[in-house]
Amino acid sequence: MAEARLYGLPPGADFPAALVAGLRARMAGEPPEAMARVTLFVNTARMARAVEAASRAGPPGFLPRIRLVDQLAGMVPPGLPAAVPGLRRRLELVNLISALLEAQPDLAPRSALYDLADSLVRLMDEMRGEGVAPEALAGLDVSGHSAHWARAQAFLGIVSPFFGPEAEPDATARQRMAAERLITLWGERPPQDPVIVAGSTGSRGTTFLLMQAVAALPRGMIVLPGYDFDMGPAVWAGMGDALTAEDHPQFRFKRLMDALGLGPEAVAEWLPGQAPDGARNRVISLSLRPAPVTDQWLAEGAHLPDLPKAMAGVTLVEAESPRAEAGAIALMLREAAETGRVAALITPDRVLSRRVAVALDRWGILPDDSAGMPLELTPPGRFLRHVARLFGRRLTGESLLVVLKHPLAMAGAERGPHRLHIGHLEDWLRKKGPAFLTGDDLVLWAEAQRPEAADWARGLATALDGVEDTADLVLSEHVARHRRLAEALAGGGVALWERAAGEEALARFSELEAEAGVGGLFSPADYADLFDGIIAGELREALTVHPTIRIWGTVEARVQGADLVILGGLNDGTWPALPPPDPWANRQMRKEAGLLLPERQVGLSAHDYQQAAGARTVVLSRSLRDAEAECVPSRWLNRLVNLVGGLPERGGPEALTAMRARGAEWLALAAELERPAAEVPAAPRPAPRPPVGVRPKALSLTRISTLIRDPYAIYARYVLRLKPLDPLRREADPRLRGTALHKILERFAKERPAAETLAGARARLMAIATEVLEEAAPWPAARALWLARIDRAADFFLAFDARHGGVPVAMEEEGRVQLAGLDFALFGTPDRIDILPDGRLHLIDYKTGAPPTEAQQRSFDKQLLLAAALAERGGFKALGPTEVARISYVGLGSDPKEVRTEITPELTGEVWEGLHRLVARYALPETGYTARRAMFETTFPGDYDHLSRFGEWETTDRAMPEDVA
Repeated sequence: MAEARLYGLPPGADFPAALVAGLRARMAGEPPEAMARVTLFVNTARMARAVEAASRAGPPGFLPRIRLVDQLAGMVPPGLPAAVPGLRRRLELVNLISALLEAQPDLAPRSALYDLADSLVRLMDEMRGEGVAPEALAGLDVSGHSAHWARAQAFLGIVSPFFGPEAEPDATARQRMAAERLITLWGERPPQDPVIVAGSTGSRGTTFLLMQAVAALPRGMIVLPGYDFDMGPAVWAGMGDALTAEDHPQFRFKRLMDALGLGPEAVAEWLPGQAPDGARNRVISLSLRPAPVTDQWLAEGAHLPDLPKAMAGVTLVEAESPRAEAGAIALMLREAAETGRVAALITPDRVLSRRVAVALDRWGILPDDSAGMPLELTPPGRFLRHVARLFGRRLTGESLLVVLKHPLAMAGAERGPHRLHIGHLEDWLRKKGPAFLTGDDLVLWAEAQRPEAADWARGLATALDGVEDTADLVLSEHVARHRRLAEALAGGGVALWERAAGEEALARFSELEAEAGVGGLFSPADYADLFDGIIAGELREALTVHPTIRIWGTVEARVQGADLVILGGLNDGTWPALPPPDPWANRQMRKEAGLLLPERQVGLSAHDYQQAAGARTVVLSRSLRDAEAECVPSRWLNRLVNLVGGLPERGGPEALTAMRARGAEWLALAAELERPAAEVPAAPRPAPRPPVGVRPKALSLTRISTLIRDPYAIYARYVLRLKPLDPLRREADPRLRGTALHKILERFAKERPAAETLAGARARLMAIATEVLEEAAPWPAARALWLARIDRAADFFLAFDARHGGVPVAMEEEGRVQLAGLDFALFGTPDRIDILPDGRLHLIDYKTGAPPTEAQQRSFDKQLLLAAALAERGGFKALGPTEVARISYVGLGSDPKEVRTEITPELTGEVWEGLHRLVARYALPETGYTARRAMFETTFPGDYDHLSRFGEWETTDRAMPEDVA
């Protein structure tokens, strides 16, 4: 076997440029055409483009043959079977898992169907790449593990048919077959020209196999990225156990050297002097030592270079929040743009990268974002997902308007009238619309209220016909009706499939249509979940971006260099991300079977960090808190801070202080940028004083309590004429429950027969409740709950109804009286007025919650007391002036009870005089409508709190009266 040729480039090196420069140095002295016979394997298309660009930037000459390590099929003779499309394989697994769950429903919930299929696809890819047969998993001894792993092992039997000799290969299997054939060809006829694998760590089994084969060729070479030349032999020797060393950034290189029978001394520099800062690389290398040997910090730390100088190019940003972190990073990138420096933000945190992109937009800087936009978040992606969620559910106004208000709905010439009709439809839905809609409801609304929208409503009703059907359908039928409805709602679908996002969405849809025959029966909800997975993925659009400002993921950062590198989101759980849960095998089982360990991804992330931290100028950035809790710094950043801060003899504390000071400067600039040009004082507690002529001339009984507790709400409602919008989604809320209860009890009292037993009254009450709730509460669960509450309170109510001995004479009848000497009228409608045997009245109000206490009635909740005064003054025309004997609040909630107050002339007189004083006070120009004057609870939300800017002031603040026109 020929001697292996292993080379490395240190962390921080501009890998493509150094790779090309080193290749030219090695090919110097050979004929120019010799370069064209060089085969160069790289790991990504982005790397291939970067290498080609670096080659073209030099003197004229031939380019090497650049190949991707995962595209080897073109280098072997024809005959490889075609790969099964990934979607087809996923659908096949969905069918198998679905059948298995039907036979053994206790294995997993059906809601996990698609997650299980996805995880199985990933496991099969891994097994193919690592050359692990199903028998390796089936043969594991799981007797020492929990019963869960035994069941998982049995479950994995469903993948065996995909590994047989007659099974169609997927893309990963076909790639491994191509690699094995290529290696066989090389064994028969080894290429005599240079063959190089560059930029790969060998973390995947097929690539690892290829690298070993290339190393054995006569002129084969491996160029390792981010190779740590500062690690001593003892450290390399201590990384033998994958269970303890897999998360180290250099572990994959150790694995490759072991496979080749070589030691670290066999790795030579590809091109000397490529480390931008060798001293800093030594510091980073020591901080990343494997956990078992971190005691070497003390021994080797004393030999590190002067730390203030070594870390002079490093800035540490520790922001208080993700927003502050994004603001500081955006300012750094802006400065780089102004000075012409190439700058890159490297982060796996897509939320952070989007925050930074938005912050840069204020200066018109559009960064070159390698990730692009998630397809599911583009306009076509969102629209298609919304439409998919319409099927199999009762149509609500909210779900319908979500689709109809989308910019792609009725795009084109019909968009103008469509938007006008939507506005009218929404207004109706909020005020009077049903909880659940049908096409007939839309047509009836249009014909009765908006005849000009009748054709639009009929077309909409036709398109939506049958969406509520919950029957299982074959996948092809789901796809067909999904596309049919989406294109109908998009006005023909032309705009839906336009531009890059529309074209990509159409490609995904077309792939689903082509493979739908493999799918089995799907419920509408299952289909929507499946479509969400299919439409997921990143989309890059052709945009004019800034030439020097980039946002990279960690993968892209491996192959490119920049003058300024910002490592953002350095918090544990983000960088590195937590390994995803594995339902199939634990760490020990994976190691025994030859599969990858969960720490592999952590090790790759560590390698990305080490490479990026070696750049010429580096910013290490994190936020101390997120929206929920304090964040834990990334383990690598934590190690670096502890190492540097713990070496006072090398100037470590001073270096760390300087790093933080540089970061604090950027945070201060970002904070200054966020600070308004002038301090905006907090709004005072308002007490507007409108002209007396526009103040309300009449209020209902219930509004008097509002006037006492929150006068500002009266001002906003009756002076400004602002009404809170009714919710678009009708819900089973307390207000609806109260309305239904009042209707039930009103019917019960009105339909009372001449003679009725207690049992008959109870049966009639429950029958009325069932009938009313069937219409008022179209939610089965809420209906059942409310009916149970009424049943629980029925005996209490019937006992109350029989005890007071009155006869209902007014149900929901409005009374009204003018206040003497004041331009003001009081009106209202008690729930029930009964006449007692002595001719006096009994006023009753029903509550679904707790009734007000007597103290609350006297001070604030004066509804029934005022109603009694209203009745005694002839406010109810059908009754005339009549003495009131008592008032009763009847609480029919979880703790039914009655709060009764005996009425006397003195009591009603006092209440009536108090009303006169209250109304007279608000008839004075100097009296303002104070916000939240006497709320029952400080946390009670008001409808107009946002208008009064509550929160900028507190209820203990003095009100600031102000005249308003």
